[in-house]
Amino acid sequence: MPADRAPADDDDDSRPQRGIQSIEVGGRLLLALAGSGRPLALKDLAQAAGMSPPKAHPYLVSFGKLGLVVQDAGSGRYGLGPLAMQLGLISLQQYDPVRLATARLPELARQLGHMVAIAVWGNQGPTIVRTEEPPAPVHVNMRHGTVMSVRGTASGRLFAAWLAPERTRPALAADPVGVRAEAAFQRECAQARREGLAHAVDSALPGISALAAPVFDAAGAMVLSLTVIGPGAMLDTRADSAAAQLLRQVAGELTAQLGGSRP
Repeated sequence: MPADRAPADDDDDSRPQRGIQSIEVGGRLLLALAGSGRPLALKDLAQAAGMSPPKAHPYLVSFGKLGLVVQDAGSGRYGLGPLAMQLGLISLQQYDPVRLATARLPELARQLGHMVAIAVWGNQGPTIVRTEEPPAPVHVNMRHGTVMSVRGTASGRLFAAWLAPERTRPALAADPVGVRAEAAFQRECAQARREGLAHAVDSALPGISALAAPVFDAAGAMVLSLTVIGPGAMLDTRADSAAAQLLRQVAGELTAQLGGSRP
């Protein structure tokens, strides 16, 4: 008689993964609570999860015992509980913004057909920490560790638009300009806040243009700039261009991964 064999490893990616249906069904309630952003009455919560209130209630009782949901004694509404909050905080601590953004660069460069870069705010201003060339690169002299102009680059203008003034003031003071130029710069910063995007055309390098989109963390602080750089004749820097829309989309997805939102 053949020896008993252990069941196949469920981590084998070559076969469909089995799940527990009741957990998936109950999980819809947690997803509905997370998506609502506010406590919900049983009827509304069940409806949002696509089930009846009598079916939803036992799940909520179990989730309440675990601390995943909590019911307000006065209104009877259900909200996310302390365990859900702890799990969220632990998850956020595991995410490094630069690491998350770096993983997106190769595909983004391929889709855009231009160099893409990540910039963070360093001791001296906007600093390139990662770059990715497209499959058919057009040479742009941009290296890791390059400190860029605050006023003359898309990433710099983006940081100036979103960071607290006391953080950008020293870098701006090192590059003084006249009254008219300063007024124009402030208009560019205001435009970046409105559009969620900063533009630079022939500013830092002749013939080179750039677009930059901000990524925010859970505290609403801008943590990095996602930037596309290319020849001005080939890179459409308009706010409604395909490149701009894709850049904003990826920056928004990274912001969501970090538990953040655009202020």
